[in-house]
Amino acid sequence: MPNDTSLTPRQVADAHVETLADLNPIVGTQLGIRPGVDALPDFGPEGLEAIAAAERSTLADLDAAEKAPDLAPTERRAARLLRERLTTSLALHDSGEYLRQVNNLFSPVQALRLVFLQMPTAAPQDWDVIGRRLRRVPEAAGSYRAALEAGVGQGLHAAPRQVETVVGQIDAWLDADWFVSFVADGPADRRDELTAAAREAGRGFAELRQYLVTSYLPAVADTPDAVGRERYALAARRWTGSALDLEDAYAYGWEEYRRLSEEMRVAAEAVRPGHTPSAVMGYLDEHGAAIDGVEEVRDWLQRLMDEAMADLDGTHFDLADRVKTVEARIAPPGGAAAPYYSRPSLDFTRPGRTWLPTLGAERFPTWNLVSTWYHEGVPGHHLQLAQWAHLADQLSRYQVSIGSVSANTEGWALYAERLMDELGYLTDPARRLGYLDAQMMRAIRVIIDIGMHLKLRIPRTEHFHPGEVWSPELAREFFAAHSGRDQAFIDSELVRYLGAPGQAISYKLGERAWLAGREAARAAQGDAFDLKAWHMAALSLGSLGLDDLSDELARLP
Repeated sequence: MPNDTSLTPRQVADAHVETLADLNPIVGTQLGIRPGVDALPDFGPEGLEAIAAAERSTLADLDAAEKAPDLAPTERRAARLLRERLTTSLALHDSGEYLRQVNNLFSPVQALRLVFLQMPTAAPQDWDVIGRRLRRVPEAAGSYRAALEAGVGQGLHAAPRQVETVVGQIDAWLDADWFVSFVADGPADRRDELTAAAREAGRGFAELRQYLVTSYLPAVADTPDAVGRERYALAARRWTGSALDLEDAYAYGWEEYRRLSEEMRVAAEAVRPGHTPSAVMGYLDEHGAAIDGVEEVRDWLQRLMDEAMADLDGTHFDLADRVKTVEARIAPPGGAAAPYYSRPSLDFTRPGRTWLPTLGAERFPTWNLVSTWYHEGVPGHHLQLAQWAHLADQLSRYQVSIGSVSANTEGWALYAERLMDELGYLTDPARRLGYLDAQMMRAIRVIIDIGMHLKLRIPRTEHFHPGEVWSPELAREFFAAHSGRDQAFIDSELVRYLGAPGQAISYKLGERAWLAGREAARAAQGDAFDLKAWHMAALSLGSLGLDDLSDELARLP
């Protein structure tokens, strides 16, 4: 059947979103475009092949659409993004990467739980949909098991460290009876049915856990943590939208590490003269300003975002009313240690939300939370991703949702932290040290993520194990020596880097692209450069990969 030659690139992209939402109903829930759907994805080989077939068909439609003369810039950007994202996804599919998806953040295991937090719960009928979907969890978990078994059959293995971490996550959910606790907020007259459905979902996870422990883990016991250069380059393309020069990126990580080391030394001196940054951060954890209580810290984070929104709107951004709503939430137990953001549904019936994992804590030092919430909330992820949703009808659903490139979104969020420092919001010495610590963590990510997976050597000019080859053990030591994070957080981060190669470098490399684009635009316009206008134009581009981001930003008025 010939492909449709009458569609524009944006129409092709939007049609692909609809197709993917049918093939992967979790996508429809995330975007808020499939109300009432209780299905779950087929994570198995047949389901993966169906998605790949849809991507090939979409690329054929795009070939036809791009033949139209004089494509507008919005159409050109939509086409470039769609082609890059789909060719990268197909390369990952063809290499078998989707048959060994086991990690602590980005695998079907986490998606099968988090989807329930994104479903509507306002009406009794919403809970009926939740109940039906809960009963489908065992089947979906079984399809994921089929994918892993196919991977084992082809010699495509996840590393034991990832399997053990995921088993630990499932243990935490089962020990907390998470699904039963979740439905406890449902209508009383549906409680028995919802509880029974929740126990079915728990059974699905228990069976998956049993398989991972008794069958999968022994089969992958000898699999190394490092993925090697070829797999890493493809994975990094997934997260950055670029065929990176990895040696250049590694060198840039070291440059930033050295710059930030000196800035942190100066900032620490302002807090406690004569003490190292590590000692000062330890002191702030014990004796610095803190919030006591989980609900109290949630309220404090909410006020921090609301205040930033009020200050920045009209001065450095012009925001639509529906973009101005963002919620601070406490993350459910059993996830990774890092805070995160979940974007609003396209119709804004579900607002954007920031999530704080408490890891059992009741006291929360604030010195390192302020910059983090500028990153996760305002002006970071929330302003960008809510603005994209606001403009979905002007761009394309693909550009503002599933076509997101981590280097773009995480780069903006890191740029947002720097912007708040530039605007004078981090003049308090302790809070500025927290900002620099967050920046340092992202520089360290570039160094150790590339270093571990490619088995690069530490420069001989460095004082830390000069000339030695990176390993997870050295990375753990290096991270701990240059970070204010506790050991549990560092261990969770290392598992994340090893299980999602290339994702951790997207923050700093993305920030570099955002800064380069801003400075090029400023240089081109001189005194006429308007930062507020540039921010809004930049946030209205939709998703772009690193191959295009700086150039597009430089062209903005």
